[in-house]
Amino acid sequence: MPELNEWFTQHKVEDVECLIPDMTGNARGKLIPVKKFFQEESRLPESIMVQCIDGSFTEEHDDLLGSGIDGDMFLKPDLDTARLVPWSNTPSAQIIHDCFTKDGEPHPLAPRNVLKRIIKLYEDKGWQPVIAPEAEFYFVKQNNDPGDKIEPATGRTGHEGFARQPYSIDALNEFEHIIDDMYDYCEVLNLDVDTLIHESGAAQFEINFEHGDPLDLADQVFMFKRAVREVAIKHGMYATFMAKPMEDEPGSAMHIHQSFIDKKTGRNIFIDDNDKPNERFHHYIGGLRKYTPSCISMYAPNVNSYRRFTRDVAAPVNMLWGIDNRTTGIRVPDSSPKNTRVENRFPGMDANPYLSIAASLACGYLGMQNKIDPGEPFDDDAYEEGIDVARSLEEAIRLLRDSPEIAEVMGPNFIAAYSAVKEVEYENFNKVISSWEREYLLLNV
Repeated sequence: MPELNEWFTQHKVEDVECLIPDMTGNARGKLIPVKKFFQEESRLPESIMVQCIDGSFTEEHDDLLGSGIDGDMFLKPDLDTARLVPWSNTPSAQIIHDCFTKDGEPHPLAPRNVLKRIIKLYEDKGWQPVIAPEAEFYFVKQNNDPGDKIEPATGRTGHEGFARQPYSIDALNEFEHIIDDMYDYCEVLNLDVDTLIHESGAAQFEINFEHGDPLDLADQVFMFKRAVREVAIKHGMYATFMAKPMEDEPGSAMHIHQSFIDKKTGRNIFIDDNDKPNERFHHYIGGLRKYTPSCISMYAPNVNSYRRFTRDVAAPVNMLWGIDNRTTGIRVPDSSPKNTRVENRFPGMDANPYLSIAASLACGYLGMQNKIDPGEPFDDDAYEEGIDVARSLEEAIRLLRDSPEIAEVMGPNFIAAYSAVKEVEYENFNKVISSWEREYLLLNV
């Protein structure tokens, strides 16, 4: 804390954003004057962990929280996450906090704690998880009327001819002025961003993060999404991380590369003494294949998420795995033995990074524990095979509730709360009559 106070003084910080990621992965918290930051213990109502994305609450609220009093969670700052806020008009800092119960235990519903719980399973075996996310998103025109369709943003020339140009440098340069500000924000936030490309959608981009610790990378994705939204607003547009914001454009994914290092030897645990993939590697893939259906709601957490799972648009539709095969949901990139890893292509960019990373690690862990055989890799076009991924949030939640193994490793209280929140979101969405229904059913049925 003395070092933090000195850092505040050095940067003339006036206010501190005390942040926690909620169930959706959005920032909740308080803005506190820097002098009071060291004087008062921060608290937030634990009910925010069972609040739906539309602001409503589940009827199971009291049962999930253990009482009807809506008590407080106690917040403890993770000083490693202290950053300046580059878009603030006054010198401000942000610090991600961990949530605890009044008894001093990690709060079971806090997504950051769920990820820590899974990481500990690996640490107990002497393994260090290493992950690298790939984040896709769109710049779109500002849209203040939900009745209007979302449209891709245009760049500095105002010309739409650069749309749908994957890997185009000219398409990147169309948004050079915005991208420069984005990188400036990322530097202030100390984010380990790497390669930036223009994706196949109009004004769609992908940025890769350097590989590293899962909790640190989840924090970085959490901060990155806030930063990109602020950059876009600064330039008169929006940044959207919806899984499928436009019907004629591809969806946005958050692919997660994952491998593990033996802390004693420093070796990749997926490789044998002959530098060949070992049984552990195959069992990990087996776990992803078996348990991804149960966890799909944490990769696709919103009603819109399931629009992304369609053939021939770089999104998986079944549980096949393959070597350097981008049509499969579980891909093993072509790499050196040291860098042997598994890429999970199911998560959308609308997913909570803490929960999607935790779920993926949990599936692989169960695969290794239960020695699950993944079968042979698929070496053809997986889109030609059947669709067996869940097609709705309601179906995904039923699969999650029916998986005691996932509940055991991720926490039964968390699974109950997450399922309840997502069921309410689905039911609220299901009340809305869409324009498609009005157009084609009004007079035809």
